[in-house]
Amino acid sequence: MKYLGGCHCQSVRFEVNLADEVDVEDCNCSICSKSGFLHLIVPKAHFRLLTPKNNLSCYTFNTGVAKHYFCKQCGVKSFYIPRSNPDGVDVNLRCLDKQPPIVNINKFDGQNWEDNAASLAHKSRI
Repeated sequence: MKYLGGCHCQSVRFEVNLADEVDVEDCNCSICSKSGFLHLIVPKAHFRLLTPKNNLSCYTFNTGVAKHYFCKQCGVKSFYIPRSNPDGVDVNLRCLDKQPPIVNINKFDGQNWEDNAASLAHKSRI
């Protein structure tokens, strides 16, 4: 089923194809705990940006693999390309207009990311 989402000011809009039941990660790393991001990793083929990419600003750190996209207008990060799944897109569940009927929230130890990242690798596969 298609779900719509985006940032606070609506300058960034996207659609994502999801099942009725999804698993998301609640990560305790420094950037996720400060922003409240709930990770919903999907294959790139299941995500489509509906607004111009120039409405976004990109932030990278550490290895530079993860591409954190923020709305240039309101600053909300509604999705990004994760280091754990560079072939996928990580959508913030909280940025969907409507959530799937069944959401399973799993704790993820991102403070020990190197030890745990492999457990996410399957999420971007079709």
